[in-house]
Amino acid sequence: MQYDFTGRHIEVTPAIVTHTKEHLDKLDRFLNGAPTKAHVILTVEKRRHIAEIVITWRDHQFAGTFACMDMYQSVARASEKIEKQVMKLKEKFRTRSKGSASANSTDNSGSVVPAAAPARIIRSRKYHVKPMTPEEAAHMVNDSPDQFVVFRDAETDRVGVIYKRKDGNFGLIEP
Repeated sequence: MQYDFTGRHIEVTPAIVTHTKEHLDKLDRFLNGAPTKAHVILTVEKRRHIAEIVITWRDHQFAGTFACMDMYQSVARASEKIEKQVMKLKEKFRTRSKGSASANSTDNSGSVVPAAAPARIIRSRKYHVKPMTPEEAAHMVNDSPDQFVVFRDAETDRVGVIYKRKDGNFGLIEP
């Protein structure tokens, strides 16, 4: 990890540098040793000691800021915030990967079965409900590439659905 220290109204001592490096070197194992840059800004305003850490890894930036009465504690807390951000991103990568063992579950026989994704509702288009008889709706389904037609029954004025069945017949759904 490449470090860059900036001190505002404070002299950056070697003790603070080593303390900061100790906390940030823990993140190297999560970041897979990829080239990483850390910019540490230490500021003192009145009695507040502020530590701001910005880490750049690949195309992601992690930032953590903490202010308290002790600079060492500020650095530790800011690095904890960054560690949480890194862990959240790594968890996101892990759950999105398709070959991940944690995203798959195993059954009793020991074979891997993919975890079921939650069903989503996808709106495709709006249907115009026209008054017609069920026979006319069946002809319309037969002539169209759709598998069903929503219609209003001309005799009862109720909404119904005619659909193509696998056996070649038509099904009718009425409320």
